[in-house]
Amino acid sequence: MPHITANDGVKLYYEEAGQGTPILFVHEFMGEYRSWEAQLRYFSRRYRCIAYNARGYPPSDVPEKVEDYDFEHQRAGVLAMLDGLKIEQAHIVGLSMGAFATFYFGMKWPERALSLTLAGVGSGSMPESRAKFKHESEAAADKLLAEGWEKSAGVRGESPTRVQLQNKNPRGFAEFIELVRQHSARGSALTLKGYQALRPSLGDFKEQMAKCRVPTLIISGDEDEPCLDASLMLKRHMPSAGLAFMPQTGHACNLEEPELFNMLCEKFFHQVESGQYRMRDPRAAPGRIF
Repeated sequence: MPHITANDGVKLYYEEAGQGTPILFVHEFMGEYRSWEAQLRYFSRRYRCIAYNARGYPPSDVPEKVEDYDFEHQRAGVLAMLDGLKIEQAHIVGLSMGAFATFYFGMKWPERALSLTLAGVGSGSMPESRAKFKHESEAAADKLLAEGWEKSAGVRGESPTRVQLQNKNPRGFAEFIELVRQHSARGSALTLKGYQALRPSLGDFKEQMAKCRVPTLIISGDEDEPCLDASLMLKRHMPSAGLAFMPQTGHACNLEEPELFNMLCEKFFHQVESGQYRMRDPRAAPGRIF
């Protein structure tokens, strides 16, 4: 099995397909490398596509300590993949938890990213939701340790931001849940405790956002309520960011609407690669109407 070793010795499993400009896909909490299959099948026709499993998600290693899952380790995992595969720059595409890692990565190592795609980003990041998100993450971790994914997968899969996938594509939803049941309950619980509950808010990086010149695409489903305000906040503070809302779509937007998701990403990549992606014109700054 192909693995890349992170700087702390944790091995990260990955798969790749295609040749050309690299795209690195970073999965969400209930996802994994197989969650990006619709993207790998499409983009591998023209790109070198890599999808990997974060720490805690077998066949990647499952470290035993909560502190081994913090946000620094998560963004360092993105860097480890690029370094291990000898990739100087890549388009980095993250969903939810993976979008946070992609964002944190871009704030620290912007020179290594051709672009950043932040999909379904922002849950628990706005001030009014921070405490609730932390509490729910810790409670969910305890429940996972007690019951495992066999019982928890279906319940979490029918959350307010995931029922959209179930309604649109019952077979795809069933496959998604079956993959979740194969995850490590301990690895997922430690991810909740060490990363999800404790990660810094996106708003803590406003100074870095204002200076960021890495082309960035923010994608959100319009029924992904926890991410709507955060997506707008990112747009308002990042002169390098464009924002796309996908109608009647929840959290797993790449699974719900793969054709639309792929189209948005492809057009964005083409703009970046052709040198036509522009920073926001200062005359379009928020606060000015006429």
